[in-house]
Amino acid sequence: MKKVQIYTDGACSGNPGPGGYGVILQYGNKRKELSKGYKNTTNNRMELMAIIAGLSALKEPCEVDLYTDSQYIVNAVTKGWAERWQKNGWKRNKKEKAKNPDLWQQILDLLKKHKVTFHWVRGHAGHPENERCDQLAVKAAGGTNLAEDE
Repeated sequence: MKKVQIYTDGACSGNPGPGGYGVILQYGNKRKELSKGYKNTTNNRMELMAIIAGLSALKEPCEVDLYTDSQYIVNAVTKGWAERWQKNGWKRNKKEKAKNPDLWQQILDLLKKHKVTFHWVRGHAGHPENERCDQLAVKAAGGTNLAEDE
């Protein structure tokens, strides 16, 4: 399996509000940047969509080190929360629905294809790739012709 590094970040101006994501994929000396903006979304949706965009860009199963500043996402995956929500019909507990089940389902499906290790990095702390992903996300959120977040 190829070893790839993926860095992700999401941004939202207001929550909800216009948002965007930024992604950096690195494989050896190759580097690719992705970003996209949405009209009305949330920060968590942008964080999740960044991961989906990064993993979906891989053309074959890969071993991935994925870096995000979202503790929510790292914990939901590494502590098994997302799988438990899925098994419980996308409920966090007996009364509360899990948020963003559409995106979590995509992530869980992608995690079956790739061997992914999640790494949390502190946001806005000078990590070069995280800072670049933030720039991409903010620029995408402020762009024109923003997509609808279905």
